[in-house]
Amino acid sequence: MSRKAAVVALTALAPISWGSTYFVTTEFLPPDRPLFTGLVRALPAGLLLLALTRKLPTGAWWGKAAVLGALNIGAFFPLLFLAAYRLPGGVAAVVGSVGPLFVVGLAALLLGDRPTVRTLTTAVAAAFGVSLVVLKAGAALDLVGVVAGLLSALSMSAGVVLTKRWGRPEGVGALALTGWQLTAGGLVVLPVALLVEGAPPALTGTHLAGYAYLALGNTAISYFLWFRGIERLSAASVTLLGPLSPITAAVIGWVALGQSLGPVQLLGMAIAFGATLAGQLAPAKPRPAETFTSPEGNGQKVSMDLEVSGVRR
Repeated sequence: MSRKAAVVALTALAPISWGSTYFVTTEFLPPDRPLFTGLVRALPAGLLLLALTRKLPTGAWWGKAAVLGALNIGAFFPLLFLAAYRLPGGVAAVVGSVGPLFVVGLAALLLGDRPTVRTLTTAVAAAFGVSLVVLKAGAALDLVGVVAGLLSALSMSAGVVLTKRWGRPEGVGALALTGWQLTAGGLVVLPVALLVEGAPPALTGTHLAGYAYLALGNTAISYFLWFRGIERLSAASVTLLGPLSPITAAVIGWVALGQSLGPVQLLGMAIAFGATLAGQLAPAKPRPAETFTSPEGNGQKVSMDLEVSGVRR
C-alpha cells in the first residue's frame, strides 16, 4: 500500500465512525438531547487531549483555534441539529452533501487550488449518490431547515479549508491541535445546550457507555484522523470521503436495525462510493501552510440520513 493510500485509509475511518452515530444514539443514549450529546462528544474529548499533550495555543493560535473549533464543532453541531428537526427524511443529508462543492470553491479562494473537471464531477456525483441512498419520496422543504443545512455544510467546509491553510504551529502535533479545536467547539456548544435543553439528564450505565464511545472513538480519535488527513491530503480529497458516512449508516441500519435497502439505495451507494474513490485519484496540489515545518447528526431524533455531514460531523 502506498503512503498516500495509507493516509486515505486512516482518514476514511473518521466518516465511517461518524456513520455509527445514529445507531449509538438511538440504542444507547437518552432521547431528545442532541445538543447535550454534541457537548459530551466534543468537550470531554478536547479536555482529555489537552491533558495528554499538555500544550496550549500561543499568540495568534488562540484566535485560530477558536475559529477552527467554532467552524468544525461549535457552529456545525447546532446548525446540523436544527436542519435535522426542520427537514424530513433525507433532505438534510442531501443539503449537507453539497459540502464538497463548498470546499472546492473555498479552496480556490483561500488556497489557490483551481478546481478541475474531475473534482467538480466527483463532487456532484457524490451528492447525487447520497440523494439516492437517503432521500424519500414526498419529502418536503422548510426554508429555515434548508438554510441551516447549507450553513452547517458551509461551516464544516470553511473549517476544512482553514485547517488546511493554517496548518499547525511548529512543535505542535496533530493531537494537540485536535484537542484545541474540540475544546473550543465544546465551549461554544455548552451555553447553547444549557439554554435550549436545560440541565443534563439522569444517566444510566448504558448511557455512559454510549457517551464514552462517542467521546473517545467517535470524536477524539476520529477527529484526530480527520485533521491529520487534512494536513496530508488536498481539501477536496478529504471532503470527498464524507459519503462514506451515510453509506456506513445505511449498512448499520440494515444489519442492526432491520432497515431495508432497495435497488435504488444500492445504486446510490455504488455511485457515492465510486465518487469517493475517484476523488482520491485526483492529482494533489500541495500548498505549504504558513507555519508548517515539513484539516454529524448526532441527536436521538437525528435520522441516519444526516451522517453525510460527518462531516463531520
